[in-house]
Amino acid sequence: RSVAAIEEAHRQASQRQTTKKHDSGARLILAAQRDGNVDEPGPKDLHDTATLGEVIQNLKMPDGTMKVLVKGIERVKISEYIVSESILLAQGDVIEDVHESQQEIDALMRLARPGFESFLKNERGISSEKISDIKRITDPSQFSDIIANHSPLPLIEKQSLLENANVLKRLDFLYKFIRAQEEVHGLEKRIRSRVKRQMERTQREYFLNEQMKAIQKELGDGDDERNEINEYETRIKKTKLSKEARTRAESELKKLRQMNTMSAEATVLRNYLDWLLGIPWAEYSKVRHDLARAERILNQDHFALDKVKERVLEYLAVQARMKKMKGPILCLVGPPGVGKTSLGKSLARATGRKFARMSLGGVRDEAEIRGHRRTYIGSLPGKIIQTMKKVGKANPLILLDEVDKLGADWRGDPSSALLEVLDPEQNHAFNDHYLEVDYDLSEVMFITTANSLNMPRPLMDRMEIIRIAGYTEDEKVEIARRHLLKKQRAAHGLSASEWTINEAALRNVIRYYTRESGVRNLERELAKIARKTVREISMEETESKTKPKAEAKKTGAVASSAVESKPDSTKPKTRATGVRNLKSYLGVPRFRFGLVEQNDMVGVVTGLAWTEVGGEILTIEAVLSPGKGKISKTGKLGDVMRESVEAAGNYIKSRAPSLGIDSRFFEKADLHLHVPEGATPKDGPSAGIAMVCAMASVLTNTPVHKSVAMTGEVTLRGRVLPIGGLKEKLLAALRSGIDTVIVPAENTKDLEEMPANITEALNIVPVDDVDDAIRHALVRRLKPATLVESDLKKEFLPVPVNPKDSLLEAHKEQKSH
Repeated sequence: RSVAAIEEAHRQASQRQTTKKHDSGARLILAAQRDGNVDEPGPKDLHDTATLGEVIQNLKMPDGTMKVLVKGIERVKISEYIVSESILLAQGDVIEDVHESQQEIDALMRLARPGFESFLKNERGISSEKISDIKRITDPSQFSDIIANHSPLPLIEKQSLLENANVLKRLDFLYKFIRAQEEVHGLEKRIRSRVKRQMERTQREYFLNEQMKAIQKELGDGDDERNEINEYETRIKKTKLSKEARTRAESELKKLRQMNTMSAEATVLRNYLDWLLGIPWAEYSKVRHDLARAERILNQDHFALDKVKERVLEYLAVQARMKKMKGPILCLVGPPGVGKTSLGKSLARATGRKFARMSLGGVRDEAEIRGHRRTYIGSLPGKIIQTMKKVGKANPLILLDEVDKLGADWRGDPSSALLEVLDPEQNHAFNDHYLEVDYDLSEVMFITTANSLNMPRPLMDRMEIIRIAGYTEDEKVEIARRHLLKKQRAAHGLSASEWTINEAALRNVIRYYTRESGVRNLERELAKIARKTVREISMEETESKTKPKAEAKKTGAVASSAVESKPDSTKPKTRATGVRNLKSYLGVPRFRFGLVEQNDMVGVVTGLAWTEVGGEILTIEAVLSPGKGKISKTGKLGDVMRESVEAAGNYIKSRAPSLGIDSRFFEKADLHLHVPEGATPKDGPSAGIAMVCAMASVLTNTPVHKSVAMTGEVTLRGRVLPIGGLKEKLLAALRSGIDTVIVPAENTKDLEEMPANITEALNIVPVDDVDDAIRHALVRRLKPATLVESDLKKEFLPVPVNPKDSLLEAHKEQKSH
C-alpha cells in the first residue's frame, strides 16, 4: 500500500504539471504508526499529526523494495481519511508555528547552537559539510526541527515535538536534552580515560615485574625468592581470612615482592605474614552438646563439687540451646589444690574443644595481652594470639589461670587489656597491636581461675564467680582412693598388687601430715610414700639377684649355673601402708589433730579466718598486767583488726557492770591482746566477737571452752555482723577438731547450701549479739564481782623465772614491781 501511495503521488504530480496547475513534485503525508508491529495500519493505527513531505528521489532496488528520499515541508493535522483497497488517502490542514517571545527564542538558539554543534561533531557519520550547512540556518523553527532530527530521541518524544507548534517550547526541551547529552558524553569520556590509565598501569607493572624476574634470573638469586612469594600467595588464597585480613595480607605481600630479600624490613614482613596466616581464622572443632556425656566426664574426673558441676552443666545446656558462645565468663575462685585447673580440662574434654592454659601470674606488661607494635625490635603478638596459633582452632577452651595475680606498673595495666578479651560484647573484634586487624574471639570459651577476689572491679564485672571452698576429710579420702592413688602408681611404675594403702592410713595422712583446703599436699605425701616403696622394692630385687650368685660361688660353677637357670616362681610381694608403718615413711607427724588447746584456758579464744589458701584457725590471747587501763595489741594486725580491738575494748568497758567486771580494772590494769605468729600479716572484719570473748574471759578470770571456735564482727552496741567465707571457716574448724562453732545469726541462710557432712559434724550456734557469744564461749555464767586493790596486786605478782634465785631477790622484784 505504501508503494502504491508513492506511485499515486507521482501520478498526481504529473497531472498537475500537465495541466500547469502546480510545478511541485510528488507529495505525501507521512504519519508515524502507534504500533510498529502492525503490518496493515488503518486510520486508528496512525498519529493525527503528520508531516507533509515532497519526494525528492525514489529508487527501485533489485530485491523489489523501494528506497525513497523525502523532504519535509509542513506540519499537518489530518482531518479525514479516505480508505480504499489499494491506497490510503488523507486530507489535512497545515499547522502554523507559534512564536511567543522572539527574544527568548534568540537566546535559546545562541545557547543551543554550540552544544548542538559539539554534539554533531561527537556523532559519527555526519560530514563537516552537513555541519556547515546547519550552522547557516537562522530560522528557529527549522533549527529546532534539524536538532530533533539528528538527536537520538525516542519516537514518542519526536512525535511530541512534531505535535508542538510552539517554537519556544521546542527549543527549551531540546536545549535541556543537549545539556544532558553533554554531561553523559563527559562522563563516558572520564570513564574511558580512567579505564585506559588503569590498563596502562597494569601493563606497566606486569612489564616491570617480568623485567625484574628476568634480571634476578640472570643474577641467579631469584628462584628462592620467587618460590617464597608464590608460597605466600598460595597460602593467602587457601586461608579463610576475613576481608580486612586478606586485604592486609595482600598489601604486605606486595611490599615484600618489591623488597630485597636480605633486608631487615623483609624479615619483619615475613614474620608478620607467618603470624597472620598461622592463626586459625575459620578452622573450628566440632563442639559436642551431649549433657549426659559431659556430666559423666565431670563425675569421673572430680569427686564432690556438686554445686560447681551443676552450674557448669547449666552453662553447657544454655550454650547447646543457643548455639553461640555469647554469655558470662566463668571464674572459679578457691584455694590451691581444689581442682580448678583440672575442671577446665574436664570441661574441654566434655565439649570436644581444644584445651589451652595461659598463666597470668606476675604478668605486668600490657603487651603480654595485646602484643607489641611492629616498630619494636623482636615484637610479637600477645599471649591470646599466640595461644590461638598453638591450638590451631578458632573455638578452643582457654583457661586463664591466676587472674587475681595480675600486676600493673609503668608498662601498662594487663587487667584493663583483659576487659576486651573477656567482654562478650567486644571480643568479636579483638585488636592485637602486632596484627593490627580485628580477630574474632567470640567462639572461644574462656574459663578463669583465682585464689581470691582481689582483682579490679571492672574485670570482676565481666565474669560470673563460682566459689570452690575446699574438701572435708571424707571427701579427701574418697578423692585419694579414686584419683590420687591411681595417679601416683602410674607416675612411679607401681601396680595395685605391689602397693596399697588402707583408709585408716589415708585419714592419718590427712590429719597429721597435711592441713589444707585442697589435696595438693596430700598428693605430695602419697608420692613420698610411693617413692620409698619403689626404693624398697628395688633394694629387695637387687638383693635377690646377688644372693644366689654368692651361694653359687661356694658350691662351684655347676651349681651356680643350675641356680641361675631355675625359674623364679615367687610372686611380687604386696606392700601395704597402714597406720603402724606410716611414721617410717613420712616421719614425725607435723600437725596435731583434735582440740586446738588441751585444756580450758583463761583469755585464750579460737577464732576462724579466711585466707587465699582456705580457712584457718586464729588463736587470740589476752592477758592483764598492772597499769592504767591501756589496751595493747600485737601480732602484725591490719587496720581493720586494730579497729576491731578498739571496738571490743570500748564495748567491754560500756558493759562492764552487766558482765561482772569491776570498773576499777580499767584504772589499775592494762590489757594486752596478742595474735600469735607475729610474722604473718592478719586483717579482716571477722574477729570482733573472738576479741570480746578473750577480753571478757581474762577480765573475769573465766576460762573459755577449748572446743569452741567463733567468727563474726561486733559493733559498739554489741550486735554481731555477718561474715563471708563461712564454708572455708567451717572446714578449718572441722580439720582442727572443733565441735562447736559460733557464727552470726544472719549467716544461717548460708548453712542451707553447706554439705550435710559439715553441718552434722559441727554444732553450729548462731548468735545475734555478743552476750550470747560470751554465754556459749565461757565455761560458766558471769556474775557481778567486786575486787579490791590488794586482790589486783596479788593477782599480778610476778613469779621468779629461775628457781635458784633467792627469796630475797624475789622479794625485791615483787617490791619494785
